Parts: sequence; structure tokens; C-alpha cells
Amino acid sequence: MSPKLREEALERRARRLQEVLPEAEALMHACAACGHACGADRKAGARGRCHVESADPRSVRYASATLHFGEEPVLVGRGGSGTVFLSRCNLCCVFCQNHQISQEGLGRDVQAEDLADVFLDMQAQGAENVNLVTPTHYFYPILLALNMACSRGLALPIVYNTNGYDSLTLLTLLDGIVDIYLPDLKYMDEGNALRYSAAPGYSTVAKAALQEMYRQVGSVELEHGAARKGLLIRHLVLPDDISGSYEALLWLKDAGLTEATIGLMSQYSPQYRAREYPELLRRLHPKEYRDFVEYAEKLGFEHVLTQSLASTEHYLPDFRRRDPFRSYA
Repeated sequence: MSPKLREEALERRARRLQEVLPEAEALMHACAACGHACGADRKAGARGRCHVESADPRSVRYASATLHFGEEPVLVGRGGSGTVFLSRCNLCCVFCQNHQISQEGLGRDVQAEDLADVFLDMQAQGAENVNLVTPTHYFYPILLALNMACSRGLALPIVYNTNGYDSLTLLTLLDGIVDIYLPDLKYMDEGNALRYSAAPGYSTVAKAALQEMYRQVGSVELEHGAARKGLLIRHLVLPDDISGSYEALLWLKDAGLTEATIGLMSQYSPQYRAREYPELLRRLHPKEYRDFVEYAEKLGFEHVLTQSLASTEHYLPDFRRRDPFRSYA
């Protein structure tokens, strides 16, 4: 993208942020940001299904902000992904590898002004993007922080790194602000989504969300080897096809998403409460994952990212450390 076109895009994002802030604030009064649509008055400090309760709707809790070199290569580029790990989550995945922050709430509370400083610091360190991990439940303070940071020169692509349980109401607000959508497609079976993640209607919500994301940003576009725009879908393959992996690929094909980049993740490791579920107590067999990757290629997916089964342990962070992913540095 030429400097002039980039400048025009940043100006459009700045205007869009100004436009949506009143709508985002209104959404806080009866929260419908995710598939739970719990209706909590989070502006008044009520606790939603995401377990966020704060007397100050401008505050956010985050556990880590770091240059992360363990993300997909198109996000890492040369400078690393400026990853901000936000605390709490609107899902309750029993096998969550980030349970220290998603379920236990590890992290520190800051104001939107402080979060804006974090974004700008990432840019100063040479990050390729601002990567917001599990941002759905903090949509309002994030938009406030982005508005402040953009007015002070933030020019990085914004990555919305989500579990896929986002409402169309929220995604409509993000149109023109988010550059790269990085959603999960966790399950195809609604019963499994409820059993393992306490997410009623997950598949229905996620399918609609992915289609809206693709409408907004299209396929991944690269500049100097790093993504600047587009949809990158993650799918974590679970043992015995609990995630409905084959069905997920068929749906993506039927939905016209074969041009999207698909990350097929083999990193499943029994974590958190997985020991309570015998069917989740093992890692993937090599053939189990290999057969699935071959099926994706057979269906015509051209932009497929894979992982090595041998690298499973490297994806397990420890958020009690200053750098949770120290081994990637």
C-alpha cells in the first residue's frame, strides 16, 4: 500500500472510531457483545457472563503485553506480534491453555488511557500489529484506547483475536476499525460447545461471525511478508474429532471461505479441567492430524497453516512470568 493510501486508511479508521463510540457505550447498558447476550448493565458495573465486573466501564484487565514470536508467521513478520493478553473470557473451555488469565483472572486493571500507551509502546518496539487476545468483553475500553492511540499516531494493523463467539451487533461496530480478524472455529456440534465451553449456540454464532468478518476484510493481504488485512481462521483439532473438524472444513468450503487462511492447530494438550473428561485426556495421534490436513488440501483450501505435533509444549504459556512465551524470544 502506498503511503498516501495508508494515510487515507488511517484517517478513515480515526473517523470510524469517533462514530462508533456512542453506540459502543450504549451497548454496555444491556450487553449483547457475544452469543450469551446476557443483557448485563456493564455501564453500571454489573457482572456479565464473561465474569467482568467493574465500577469503571473504562477499565480493562490485562495479563501481558509482549512482542510474541509464536503466532502465525504472517502475524509475526520481522518485528513480532504486539500481543495484549486480556483477562477473563466469555467462554469457559475446560481445556483452556490460558486458564490462568481466562478463568482465574490473573492480570492488572488499567484505564483506557493506559491501554493506549501500551499500544503505542508496541509500535515503538517495532511490532507488526496490535494483537488483542480475547477482546470481546472489553470492546468499549478497547475502542476508547484505540481512539486515543490513533490520535497520537498509532498506525499498526489491529488484530481482533477472538474465540468466534462474537455477536453481529458488535462486529458491525468494528467494521472499518479491525484490519485482521483472527477467530477460532471451535466446534460444529452445539452439544460439545455447551459441554466443554459453556457456549450455547456456539456453532450458529461463530458461523455468522466468520461470514461477517470475511465480508469486512476479505482474504489475507501481505506486505513485506506480514499480514496487513484479512481473515485468518484458527481451528484447534481435538481428540476423536470432538471439535467436528471435518464438518468444519466442509462448512467453510460451502460458505465460500476457501480463500481465507486456515490455521489447523495440533497443539491440543490436556490442561485446566480436562482431567475431568476422560475423552480429553490425550493429545492427538500423528495420523489423526495428518489425515485432517490432507482432507483440507483435498477440499481445495490453498492457504493452510499447520503445526508440528512435536511442538505442543511450546504453546503453553505461564502468565506468572514477565514474558509468558520466553522460549520464542
